Amino acid sequence: MTMKHLLILFSGLLTGTFAWAQDAPIASTGSVKVVKDSRLDLLIKKQIYINTLAIRNQPGFRVQLISTNKRNEASDIKARAMQLYPEYRTYMDYQAPYFKVRIGDFKNRDEAAELREKLSNSFPGGVFVVPAIINLSPEKEAGNEESY
Repeated sequence: MTMKHLLILFSGLLTGTFAWAQDAPIASTGSVKVVKDSRLDLLIKKQIYINTLAIRNQPGFRVQLISTNKRNEASDIKARAMQLYPEYRTYMDYQAPYFKVRIGDFKNRDEAAELREKLSNSFPGGVFVVPAIINLSPEKEAGNEESY
């Protein structure tokens, strides 16, 4: 077989293939069924939860009761603060080498200063207002919204 014969044979095969492809039926009326995995709903709910947490963690102020390198001392101060002021959340953070006990979640320094005045009598070691990332509760957040 010569190259000319192979070329003619090959072109004949290609032409037949193209002709067959054009004769294939096209589905003009059909429906598409989309199946959604139920885990997508869980992922969406989880993302909404994460987004709302990000909104609630905002810069603000807390009142620092103690900064010590003794964990037991910090735990005792935290327990005492929780007993005396249960209406405020109390936090113990570790920033090497110190344990810091802080109380409250305030959007402005003046609110934190009011609590500092109350606490200074109960905790004479030095009580300070410090900047912190605070956790806003949904009711507190709703009460502080401005109308536009």
